[in-house]
Amino acid sequence: MARYLVSFNDGAMDHITADEMPDVAKASHEVVQEAMDAGVWVFGAGLERQRATIVATDGIVTDGPYPETKEVIGGFAVIEADTRAEAEVWAGKIAASCRCSQEVREILPDPMQDEMFRRAGRNW
Repeated sequence: MARYLVSFNDGAMDHITADEMPDVAKASHEVVQEAMDAGVWVFGAGLERQRATIVATDGIVTDGPYPETKEVIGGFAVIEADTRAEAEVWAGKIAASCRCSQEVREILPDPMQDEMFRRAGRNW
């Protein structure tokens, strides 16, 4: 089973009014529950707006993202699915619930990291 990153850009939900937000949150949590019940949900979260920092290879920390960056991730979910088509179906459910388009990217498999998780008694 492959893992997929389902994400949306920062600002993609700016069109949602404060009055609409409780309905969006309810719908989004219903999709999360459905994905959990189906066994495909790994993790997901919204990200603090424009609070990124860049940590260089020498450990120096600077504000980010880079000024030339036009789009940054505003939120994401990691799901497990048998096919990209299945991941896209889940992305469609997420898109409908939070009223914004979603990007789907396959996460490269890393069997060594999976084994590290198993040895640590954790599942990814």
